Amino acid sequence: MLGEPIIELDDVRKSYVIGDIEVQALRGLSLTVREGDYLAVMGPSGSGKSTLMHILGCLDIPTSGSYRLAGDDVSTLTEAQLAEIRNRRIGFVFQQFNLLPSLTAWRNVELPLVYAGVGREERKRRAIEALESVGLGSRIDHRPNELSGGQQQRVSVARALVTKPSLILADEPTGNLDSVSTEDILALFDELHQQGRTVVVITHEHEVADRAAYAVSIRDGELQDPDGVLAAAAIVPEAGAHAASAPSPTDLPDHPTSIGDER
Repeated sequence: MLGEPIIELDDVRKSYVIGDIEVQALRGLSLTVREGDYLAVMGPSGSGKSTLMHILGCLDIPTSGSYRLAGDDVSTLTEAQLAEIRNRRIGFVFQQFNLLPSLTAWRNVELPLVYAGVGREERKRRAIEALESVGLGSRIDHRPNELSGGQQQRVSVARALVTKPSLILADEPTGNLDSVSTEDILALFDELHQQGRTVVVITHEHEVADRAAYAVSIRDGELQDPDGVLAAAAIVPEAGAHAASAPSPTDLPDHPTSIGDER
């Protein structure tokens, strides 16, 4: 059973000025995602889906409209509060794995905990636990160049999970993976959903969107529906109902480029 709303977008608009041109990236987008839901967002290049992901991840704020995350109006939060949300309440998974090549798997996974001020022994324990949860318990001391692409993405999923966030945001998480590794990562997301995690995935691949409880498409900054009805009008369809249509970077938030000899 789905819980309370965790994502509430109401008439969100986002515009950018490039030279003398104003670009409307999002045009009055409204959407609700509840705790424990699994949503896929599809759309062609330039549709606004990456802008949407930036806003959902508190990496950017709307030009107008409102975004409430777990009941909090994001526009009222300070930069420090937004950074804490990104670090503790949201787990990010990217197409580019964004692993630091000089660090072992567990040291990569512990990075969010460094910023959270968690002690050394607790960080390592939780990092290893997260790696074991994604099937990499035997690879904790391997560096990224010693891991396959699928294993590297598992490390990034473990990093997203290590702070026990309530929301997982994944931006084209299978874009750099072969079919076998893609299936492995999708099975992980299935498991997270079954555990009650809220998962939002941006993808251009129908096979990825089909694994979600439901999907919406975005085009020209607006949510679309194959039947011509705004997807926001039926925010929480029955699990397994899909409304995906047309096919198609975000920065690694608040992670250091090096933690030197810090333990």
